[in-house]
Amino acid sequence: MKNTPLTEKHVALGARMAEFAGYNMPISYAGIKEEHLQVRNKVGVFDVSHMGEFIVRGKEALALIQQVTTNDAARLEIGEAQYSCFPNGKGGIIDDCLVYRLPEDNCAEGEQAFMLVVNASNIDKDWEWVSRHNHFDTRLINISDQTGLLAVQGPLAADALQPLTDVALKSLKYYTFTKGSFAGIDNVLISATGYTGAGGFELYVDSSRAAELWDKIFAAGAAYDIQPIGLGARDTLRLEMGYCLYGNDIDDATSPIEAGLGWITKTKKGDFINRDLFARQREEGVNRKLVGFILPDERRVPRHDYPIEDAEGQTIGKVTSGTMSPSLDYPIGMGYVETAFSAPGSTIYVLAGKKRLEAQVTKPPFV
Repeated sequence: MKNTPLTEKHVALGARMAEFAGYNMPISYAGIKEEHLQVRNKVGVFDVSHMGEFIVRGKEALALIQQVTTNDAARLEIGEAQYSCFPNGKGGIIDDCLVYRLPEDNCAEGEQAFMLVVNASNIDKDWEWVSRHNHFDTRLINISDQTGLLAVQGPLAADALQPLTDVALKSLKYYTFTKGSFAGIDNVLISATGYTGAGGFELYVDSSRAAELWDKIFAAGAAYDIQPIGLGARDTLRLEMGYCLYGNDIDDATSPIEAGLGWITKTKKGDFINRDLFARQREEGVNRKLVGFILPDERRVPRHDYPIEDAEGQTIGKVTSGTMSPSLDYPIGMGYVETAFSAPGSTIYVLAGKKRLEAQVTKPPFV
């Protein structure tokens, strides 16, 4: 089991630690509900240094990105990022990812540079896949082990962090980024992104300086009651927004069209892996769709792989994610259902053991 540059910090703070994607990670500190509401209402800090980062640099860097991802990276200006995914050649998803268009200061003439940010559980698989398709004048560099990543999330994030940098944080638009000095550390990538829906920033830093950055963030944020947040609350926060989790809501057997990710599947950008299949699915429709659902009259939480039935008791799908929403105080979930039952307002039934829980399909976000 690998440690992040901040594992000792979490242990010293009394975090409940557990293995996640091969890393020793903090699941919770004060408690998931308390941490969740801290991020929704104030500001919290996540260690997400387990995520993977690949640099893609060369004269044909864009061509490689366009071939292996579904979104249109040609639309990115320097300083912009986009959500995307890697199709697996069989209509499924190898991983979802972020694509950053980097400054070209380290590039030779005519070169471009990008950064791919991938899920920790898929680093090796993603690296092998992108490398296998690199038939271009492009270099790939895996900087995952050299990169620390802190996510500072919540409505007070900009106020808490502003004393640490000359970058005007509130002027950074969603899904844009810049590089600059932060907490006295040069060359920090400051990204207005996150996995919580609460606003905030993700800070990419050399792993050797991650602990220093952590300490300075907590010193500066003390006036805003900044708190450490574990992966448990990260999951409930993303689920309230309807964000997909790889391995639960999307995987090698789900297409982006089924998963509601048609908005990042640009079938008119030119050729890419599975383009024709996705274009056909978009035109002809799919047999199942990922939906959100609520159980406002229940206390029992829908869990991954619970069957979903129609009123007659026929199985029409299964749950992919579920939780007791800390913001709403009732259960919410996501799952795949037959397309006929995917319209918002449809009544479906989650089978929890021998109990049928009535649920209503709703379009995320839930809050």
